Amino acid sequence: MAKKFDPRIDDLVMETRTLWDDSVGDLSPEDRAWVASEIHRQPQLAANIDYSRSHTGFTRVITVTLEDIQRLYLSKES
Repeated sequence: MAKKFDPRIDDLVMETRTLWDDSVGDLSPEDRAWVASEIHRQPQLAANIDYSRSHTGFTRVITVTLEDIQRLYLSKES
């Protein structure tokens, strides 16, 4: 089950990681870098977030889906 954005835990995030769902397909390294940067800048747009405990706080792991990328582009238009 996908976990959702949690603002309380997100305030304690010290590290981030990005995984890619199969629905994303082939993206260029530049596109992947942009999407990863933007989705971690706006984690509330991600549908699948996992927080894991680390020594200094939490690590946020986002598995990016095609729908997440669509939400990112829509957020840029508004």
